[in-house]
Amino acid sequence: MKVVFAGTPEPAAVALEHLIADERLEVVAVITQPDAKRGRGRTLHPSKVAEVAEKAAIPTYKWPSLKAGTEPGDETRAVLSELAADGVRACAVVAYGNLIPADILDVFAHGWVNLHYSLLPRWRGAAPVQAALAAGDETTGASIFRIEQGLDTGPVAAQLTQPIAVEDTADDLLASLTYSGRELLADTLVAMEAGTVELTPQDEAEATHAPKIHSADAQIDWSQPAEVIQRVARAHTPAPGAWTLLDGQRFKIGMLLPADPNEVTGLGAGEMWASTKKVFVGTGTEALEITRIQPPGKKMMEAAAWARGQQELLAGKPVFSARQETARESN
Repeated sequence: MKVVFAGTPEPAAVALEHLIADERLEVVAVITQPDAKRGRGRTLHPSKVAEVAEKAAIPTYKWPSLKAGTEPGDETRAVLSELAADGVRACAVVAYGNLIPADILDVFAHGWVNLHYSLLPRWRGAAPVQAALAAGDETTGASIFRIEQGLDTGPVAAQLTQPIAVEDTADDLLASLTYSGRELLADTLVAMEAGTVELTPQDEAEATHAPKIHSADAQIDWSQPAEVIQRVARAHTPAPGAWTLLDGQRFKIGMLLPADPNEVTGLGAGEMWASTKKVFVGTGTEALEITRIQPPGKKMMEAAAWARGQQELLAGKPVFSARQETARESN
């Protein structure tokens, strides 16, 4: 079965590699975002998907937009029509980063088939894994659906489920779902061509939205219950990273664990105290242990190691800000 692939970041590149290796499929073209500036020198680099495609000698199109009337709108439609005429049956989409205009949704027989990291219709949008963690969901998964005009509203072709472990971070879940989801995507494409897939409309009454994550979303409010704070930290690890303010400076916070009540009691919200081997912070309920911390301008480190160099500061039980403020310095 001939397919086109549209995607941009690392998870999409993992899926593309799997489709290329699958003998049941033939990836004849790749669509991705244009090269972007990265690194200290701000030089242009191809997307992770482009790197995989170019290594496999697959024709790659780096279109900034698919909209008609924009550059290269006319070229886009001509290329897609040629691909369809040449026997391409579907476009597999994984984290592409561009909307698919309505006038090209039906250019391929099976449409544009998207791998989304949630159990649709729950958590439509840009950050479904983070939203599931922050909300305290016990289960997540991946969905394959056919794209239509609405945001992640198309009919679902297949799903898989996965329990969320108590220490899973967004990075953990995304990695796991990427590898299980790539297999689901390949199998679903083949099943579509065989005519054995039933597309099921989503129940709009059960839909929830997972908007794009911003840095402000990852600021910890220490007045919240400990379990809520833990979920926020896990949901924003590794990016943008949970953070808090101390004397107006931004500190990133790594994994947070429930504190042993025999080791620490009586800490107010945001109040920090260190024993010889551990660092604790108060919340709206019970205290938490900070296992890793990243001071301004430094790398993430063991919190206890950082605390050993901050004895004078910690002796006064400094308080992390619980308010939504703007940091003077970020890292």
